[in-house]
Amino acid sequence: MLDLFVFSSVWVACAAAALALAACPAMGVPLHGGAAGLAFFGTLVIYNVDRLRDVDRDRATSPERAAFICAHRRALWLAVGLAAGGSGLLAWRQTPPVWGLLAAVLVLGLLHRRLKHVPFLKEAYLIAAWLGVVVGVPALASHGAAGEGWVIGVVGGALGANVIASNLRAPQNAAGQLGQRAALATAAAFALGAAVLAFLGSPSVWPLAAVPLATLASLLAFRPGERYGLVVVDGALLVGALAALALSHPLCWAGGAGSAG
Repeated sequence: MLDLFVFSSVWVACAAAALALAACPAMGVPLHGGAAGLAFFGTLVIYNVDRLRDVDRDRATSPERAAFICAHRRALWLAVGLAAGGSGLLAWRQTPPVWGLLAAVLVLGLLHRRLKHVPFLKEAYLIAAWLGVVVGVPALASHGAAGEGWVIGVVGGALGANVIASNLRAPQNAAGQLGQRAALATAAAFALGAAVLAFLGSPSVWPLAAVPLATLASLLAFRPGERYGLVVVDGALLVGALAALALSHPLCWAGGAGSAG
């Protein structure tokens, strides 16, 4: 069951959706179900398309995931189609600025197969794409968002730590070139800096500190191996985002009840 959630990218898609929701109260806007849905379905589409198309090279760094992809190829393509349909329906209800941002993220996602082996570039565009989805979309869709810079800094720091730790098994990427000790120290610095930044912001941003702190905890207990990165390091984003939501002012839940579009 864990393999099903993790190797099908449902696990990381849940993290994206939770981050999109957690960003809303930090920016002073109601919870936006449409943004969370776009984050979830879009992550499923982009991640699975990349892994289905690049399964041969994936065997070198994530052999267990590659074996799962090969064994369930048809089901995963079906999931991609359903997720693409869900993304399209949700995107149709958004505004042109959101369409433009989603188009830019989609282009990056489709180019991922060709760009992901370029050191430092991969880390930069992955963080930018995730920030566009989990912060940019809810900000543009809600109108009147405030403090986006603080949210981008906090979430971006946690995402930077996640990307570095998740790429340790790929020697051609920046994390692999730094070596495990230096890469983990850099990732931990990103996470710790993001947590400190959260507490320097307004009270609405404080709960977001849970995201980099959960990521930092996953780094301090780091274990080499494919499953730890996919389950624990990615799962830290989900746990941290859910904790941030729980710590946010209860009024944000009441205010978000009618804002699911």
